[in-house]
Amino acid sequence: MGSAVITARAAATFDPVGRSVATARAFVRDTLQGWGYTDVVDDAVVLTSELVTNAVVHAGTAADVLCLRTEDGVRVEISDHYPEREIPLQSTGPDFGSPDREGGRGLLLCAALASRWGVEYSPAHKHVWFQLDLPDRPVGIRSAGPLLPVDLLPVTDERVRVAVVQIDSLGAIAAWNDDAAYLFGYTADQVAGKQLTDLTAWPQTPGTNTGIADALRLSRWEGSYGIRGADGRTIQVYGSHLRVRDTQGEPSTVCLLVREYERAVLQSPVRTPVSDANTERKTDPFEVFIGSPAPDDLDGLLQRTVERARDMLDADAAFLLLATDDETELEVRATTGLPSARQRFARVPVEAGTGRYGSARMPAVHEDLDAVPGAVPLLGNTGMRSVVTVPLKVEGRLTGSLGVAAEAAGRYSNEEALRLQFAADRIALAVESARLGELERLRRGSLSFLVEASDLLAGTLDRDQTLALMAQMTVPTLATWCAVYTIADQSSDPYLSYVLHEDEELIDGLKALLSKISPPDPVPAPGARVWAAPSEAAHQAALRTSMRSIGLGDAGSLGAGIRSTLATAAAVGGETVVLPLVARNRVIGMLTLGKPSDDHFRQEILELAEDLSRRAALALDNARLYSERMAISQSLQRSLLPPGLPDVPNVEIEVIYRAAGEGNEVGGDFYDVFPIRDGAYGFAIGDVCGTGPEAAAVTGLARHALRLLAREGFGGPAVLERLNAAILDEGARSRFLTLLYGELWPQEDGSALLKVVCAGHPLPLRLRQDGSVEAAAEPQPLLGVIEDLELYEQTVTLDPGDVLLCVTDGVTERREGARMLGDDGLADVLATCTGLTAGAVASRILRAVERFAAEPASDDMAILAMRVPEPPAA
Repeated sequence: MGSAVITARAAATFDPVGRSVATARAFVRDTLQGWGYTDVVDDAVVLTSELVTNAVVHAGTAADVLCLRTEDGVRVEISDHYPEREIPLQSTGPDFGSPDREGGRGLLLCAALASRWGVEYSPAHKHVWFQLDLPDRPVGIRSAGPLLPVDLLPVTDERVRVAVVQIDSLGAIAAWNDDAAYLFGYTADQVAGKQLTDLTAWPQTPGTNTGIADALRLSRWEGSYGIRGADGRTIQVYGSHLRVRDTQGEPSTVCLLVREYERAVLQSPVRTPVSDANTERKTDPFEVFIGSPAPDDLDGLLQRTVERARDMLDADAAFLLLATDDETELEVRATTGLPSARQRFARVPVEAGTGRYGSARMPAVHEDLDAVPGAVPLLGNTGMRSVVTVPLKVEGRLTGSLGVAAEAAGRYSNEEALRLQFAADRIALAVESARLGELERLRRGSLSFLVEASDLLAGTLDRDQTLALMAQMTVPTLATWCAVYTIADQSSDPYLSYVLHEDEELIDGLKALLSKISPPDPVPAPGARVWAAPSEAAHQAALRTSMRSIGLGDAGSLGAGIRSTLATAAAVGGETVVLPLVARNRVIGMLTLGKPSDDHFRQEILELAEDLSRRAALALDNARLYSERMAISQSLQRSLLPPGLPDVPNVEIEVIYRAAGEGNEVGGDFYDVFPIRDGAYGFAIGDVCGTGPEAAAVTGLARHALRLLAREGFGGPAVLERLNAAILDEGARSRFLTLLYGELWPQEDGSALLKVVCAGHPLPLRLRQDGSVEAAAEPQPLLGVIEDLELYEQTVTLDPGDVLLCVTDGVTERREGARMLGDDGLADVLATCTGLTAGAVASRILRAVERFAAEPASDDMAILAMRVPEPPAA
């Protein structure tokens, strides 16, 4: 308390039982009202309630409460005997307070509500205190403070510092005065051009309350936040923002900042419309109940509501439920004094019975829940015995239900029900307005989410990538972790295909845990259903690990494994739901979503997940069908290619083949080299009109017919004439075909004798040792057009060092704009290949074709190079 004079004190000790919380609240309320400190009663009661709850419920010890009065405020001290409590064997890590949890919120509330507060530890006690200063009382119709002697005025620095910071339209700092440099430790040069968000510690949660970006866009804004100083500490400031524009019309925001305790310098007084000086200020009933300023987000408003309702009726617990759109169920949205983590977002029916008290549409008072078990399902196994509930209605429509409960029986009567109903009527419209605003934000976000998900899923036909996208879109937007099970066919069991957790270090442990339990049943019914197996398995694993660790003490090698098991159990120990993946009237898998806490999934989240699962199921099934068809296509295409090239004595042979089109291994171009009989080999290179599967079908017919006819002893012309007849027999499916066919006989003198027939195909080119290039055959009619076809063969002798190059028109017709490689261009490239092996010749031709144009080839290509090697030097 420093030098402040204590003018009164009151103390009491409360036993470590739940009802002591309500008794402590009553003690503090009566004490402060008796001292005339009604201005701070509400905040003092809320803080006392939280801190005593920590002592008698969470710490499990008695609580000592001491109230001290001074001339300008009150100090309340709460002590517990925490060291008397047994230390637990295992813990998954420190658990800090969170506004969304029932436990551990006392210190957060102290920071928010108290003028000053602190925590002190001793070997036998934990001591928490908070100071509430009396607010300045208004005088007349303007804001004013009490007249104080000079020696009682608060001490400040040599002068009041007002930081002036100007922020441009992009959120960057454009101006920074000397007082700002003094307060925060940065010079103007150090912060110029930096984003204000780099320095601020904003109290609101982005997406829920007004964030800093929103505040800077408002025409006026006042409030508290933090600025991180140059020394790393956060300076709490009170700011007044004004949005302006310069003479060129460019907008910016001027921020005036003072230390939080000097907020009166900037804070705008609350003005009430009055007709004359003697008119009393009319108090808004909403502000009487909820306090001012009211929270601007739904969760904050609901939490403030249940806390004020609990304090108003001296209850041990309070809860608020919101109705679903069809008004058939109520969803738990805020509680205090109850295990909120277990109950949050749980649903109960509006009509729970036939009597008057069985409907949430009417006020209800239960004097003793032990006499009517199950009358209020939300309070089962909580120790609460008496309860009063009232409906929230807007224009006659049920929008929710508000209730308070106490551990003692007979605490409430119709009088308390009327008081609570009055409060509910004041708050109902504000709650419904905030709920509709939240629902609209959720719907806009859901629509954007589904549009993005559809685009991503439609962008791939790869099964593994589809699985990964499903999981990444789910975590952490919809759930903390997810697992995808797939079913290959109706006779197969579900298989764990993909697991993802927002903490990558937990993925392996989660996958191992799920692998040890039976997968969920593949039920095709739409909607999400709860799956208890992962949570139960996690709890059992944690129990076994803890029991085993008792005997191990700190024995080292298993320490990391124990921590990993407990961390996995904590991650999976909450609610888990399963959604079927149904595509084309068949269950092809399940999408499993999980949370680490006992929070229930919100209905809006489950509906969004169900919509996502339908899109994901179709994308996954499309990927499966595509993969199956690609596998079949590739298998069939591979059957059309020659199994391999034979070893021809004294002749080098090299083939390069490129099929146009994604996923094609065989197109309209084909080649073959095969033995006919001892000492004789057949070779062919052809081009079927068109590309794709239809052309590949004719390719298969041609290649197999050539082999069969050649081995029956037919010469080149006879082989092609019979193939021509077979193509024409295909009728409407027939396609014309260009074909170069020949027979090869290696000679004893080191040369090779060839007999070739060129039926409409690009002419083969012969490269001699002197670098000259010439055509090795004459053109003849193509196949598949004329019925009575008469062809002849030509004889070519390849001397040692000579090369015979055969290509399809995908090589000669390679284009770059109006230019085409052509026969002459190919001959020029071949002329540079003197002395190269057959493989090197084929590779050089391919590189020349690829470099001729920047665009990928749009036609199939086949290159067949044969070379008679020179005899080794003597």
